[in-house]
Amino acid sequence: MIDIVFASNNVHKLEEIASMLPLNMRIKSMKEAGIEADIPETGTTLKENAFLKADFLRKKGFNAVLADDTGLEVSALNGAPGVYSARYAGPEGNARKNIKKLLAELQTAADRTARFVTVLCFIRKGEVHYFEGEVKGVIIDSPRGNQGFGYDPVFLPNGFNKTFAEMTLDEKNLISHRKKALEKFLEFLQNSKQ
Repeated sequence: MIDIVFASNNVHKLEEIASMLPLNMRIKSMKEAGIEADIPETGTTLKENAFLKADFLRKKGFNAVLADDTGLEVSALNGAPGVYSARYAGPEGNARKNIKKLLAELQTAADRTARFVTVLCFIRKGEVHYFEGEVKGVIIDSPRGNQGFGYDPVFLPNGFNKTFAEMTLDEKNLISHRKKALEKFLEFLQNSKQ
């Protein structure tokens, strides 16, 4: 059995990853691994933040660690909020305020295209690997749906008539940016020596 420590205590993320892992692998939250910490995200890119979180756990002595960082990149805003997605409207990370700010800034924008991006960082025995997933879509005028979290109520993925917040978790997970990054990660694990 291979244990991977994930740089998060987010139950939804952990469940999603755990459901995709092969039987010989198990994922643990930081809490389950005995780590009580809030890892500072001081990077200026998603890749840097994912590395900072994974490296924090590596320095705690874990051999296999996984971390992610996710951002919403809006074309009309030159890729913002991007790495600052969670704290776009302030350090408290309030999703409603973030959406309100985003919609206010896009009020006169003709181009409302956007993409969600997830970057995974996996460190095993000192080797660092990255895996990226994205889903493209548009930002709608007002929130719809009460599922999901973050910007899900205003993100309409291309080819769908439901926002992420109107989809069930299973529907969202079929096309999500995190799922795509995880698939690349799992393909890497299957092709590498365990």
